[in-house]
Amino acid sequence: MATTQVETVSTGADKAKVGAAIALVIAALAGFYLLGKQGQVAQWGVLVVGLAAAAGVFFTSEVGRQLVGFGRDSVKEVRKVVWPSRKEAVQMTAYVFGFVILMAIFLWVTDKTLEWVFYDLILGWKK
Repeated sequence: MATTQVETVSTGADKAKVGAAIALVIAALAGFYLLGKQGQVAQWGVLVVGLAAAAGVFFTSEVGRQLVGFGRDSVKEVRKVVWPSRKEAVQMTAYVFGFVILMAIFLWVTDKTLEWVFYDLILGWKK
């Protein structure tokens, strides 16, 4: 069974909603900084109300609805994940740490060997 994907074309109204949401965010930030002398309650109130209004306008647009749908689909997919048990997670973490320690020792030995070969044997620079 072939599935077809329907792509929704943004209308002018949707673009206007996204533009209005951006304008509301800018207005909220401007209000926050312009009301500095009015006190923190006024500043934060304007910022929170402006950002909430911007979110409300954004989520009524097609792009906002697609974002909400994507979020719902993501939550469904995360619920399908088979997470490792605590024992498995601890074991895998121990394996990673062990490998890192072995690799660090290997690289240190390689570095010291090359240092000895180049500086002592080839160049003759004794320490």
